[in-house]
Amino acid sequence: MKIQKLLVFATVTAMLSALAAGCGGNNAAQPGGAANNTKAPAQELRINLNAEPPAIDSSLATTNPTFTVLNAVNEGLYRLDADGKAQPGLAKELPKISPDGLTYTITLRDGLKWADGTPLKASDFVWSYQRTLDPATKAKYATMLSWIKGGAALNKAKPEEVEAKKAELGIKAKDDKTLEITLERPVAFFTDQLAMPTFFPQQPDFVKKQGDKNGADADKIMGAGPFKMEKWDHEQSFVMVKNDNYWDAANVKLTKVTVNIVKDPNTSLNMYDTNQVDVTQLTGEQPKAFQGKPDLVFKKEFVTAYVMFQNKKVPAFANAKIRQALSMAIDRKTFNDVVLGGTSVPSTGLVPGVVLDGNKQEFRKVAGDTEPAFDATKAKQLLAEGLKELNMTSLPKFKLTSDDTDTSKKSIEFIQAQWKQNLGVDVDGEPLPFALRVKNMESNNFDALIALWGADYNDPMTFLDMWLSDNKSFNYVEYNSKAYDDLVKAADKEVDLAKRSKMLVDAEKLLMTDLPISPLYFRMRPYAKRPNVDGLILPSMSKEWELKWVSIK
Repeated sequence: MKIQKLLVFATVTAMLSALAAGCGGNNAAQPGGAANNTKAPAQELRINLNAEPPAIDSSLATTNPTFTVLNAVNEGLYRLDADGKAQPGLAKELPKISPDGLTYTITLRDGLKWADGTPLKASDFVWSYQRTLDPATKAKYATMLSWIKGGAALNKAKPEEVEAKKAELGIKAKDDKTLEITLERPVAFFTDQLAMPTFFPQQPDFVKKQGDKNGADADKIMGAGPFKMEKWDHEQSFVMVKNDNYWDAANVKLTKVTVNIVKDPNTSLNMYDTNQVDVTQLTGEQPKAFQGKPDLVFKKEFVTAYVMFQNKKVPAFANAKIRQALSMAIDRKTFNDVVLGGTSVPSTGLVPGVVLDGNKQEFRKVAGDTEPAFDATKAKQLLAEGLKELNMTSLPKFKLTSDDTDTSKKSIEFIQAQWKQNLGVDVDGEPLPFALRVKNMESNNFDALIALWGADYNDPMTFLDMWLSDNKSFNYVEYNSKAYDDLVKAADKEVDLAKRSKMLVDAEKLLMTDLPISPLYFRMRPYAKRPNVDGLILPSMSKEWELKWVSIK
């Protein structure tokens, strides 16, 4: 997930671990399996998550952990299936789209209810979208709702203009069951986007009552999804139970989901080995122990990890040659082998290889390798040239920030060593708890920072529009290039798909020449999953996992 997608997404780089020995040989009764041949297995799942999700609020959510939980406790008009295709969720059927591609008419299912049993109405979507776009909400993902007619105007409105702009917004409840959404321009993947948590409905009275605490605790979360939050012990675990008021409750098999917040891979390893969890991520060399076993599964993601250089906080980073030197001094293949156990793909640009170009081709095949390759000699030369341009003899010491998980710490250590060995540059490592790292990132309070971005939709724009000079939501490095802005904004309006694809390729080439960010790898994550856990989806975008269709065999 920009299902960060910031991941952004937001960063989740730690990979949790497991042992093959934990997959069998234990016949004791347990939530994940049957105690004997005559007793049906309890429909309870135990799963690890490596970061505490911030508040479960669809207007404010920006991280994968938050989107993952929102997708379990709430639902949009549509829900993505195992193939990433939109299937009717709260909507009765796929939308009726006008010939010009601008107007979507959507009918809700009969008898929809919130988890507390109150009716869910079309107007709950209208209120939700208005809240997200209201400038006072300060929603990072409001830019995505700006595709709706009048969305950008509302998001930039002065306080005295807000109510009038809300009334003009291109989403209307024709009645309790009918929504009409009008876009500023055609968006080919808009139906898929309606499955993203940013587009979920919200119950107005509940959200107003919670105020700024909305989504912060189990009793402050209201959804209409397959599950509901029953208990939340912050930084430790949370428990979700089946929502009997969900429209499709008859087809939800799990009755309970326990999610453990586990940052340490050794702890996670022990939990899987002792049958305390049924699903967990693997890290480093651990996938090798699962080769040939049914437990090993892979999550193929639209996710890129990169280093961001904050050029206002560290003036030296405003020099392109300094950024290029730091980028070219990192050996990405060795990084992948040493830090990630060879499970991911060394980056060759910003957009991951399997993302389409918007013209039915893979973007990476069309664009080729746009990121400068590892070259320690060239990097050293560029550093010297950059320092000379700045009238400096050495690069001032700065911090490299990331999460405080095991893999994140190893990432910091590897890059520190590369910069010291190849450039003679000393850097302080700063591992921080996930929530604090995100807070500092969102306030541009960092020097250099390792982050990940996950796609919100299958198109290069989800990676490229972040770095527009006027994108105050996600351009954390404060990159400013008129040439780049012109390319991306022109592509955003271009209806000729071949021309649009070329504009996006040219934009990435420019970005990878300037290098305000330095991509590291395209993420692919291994998981250990007990064979009796059936129907688990590991989505390519936005979410860690999808639980609606899971059952315990």
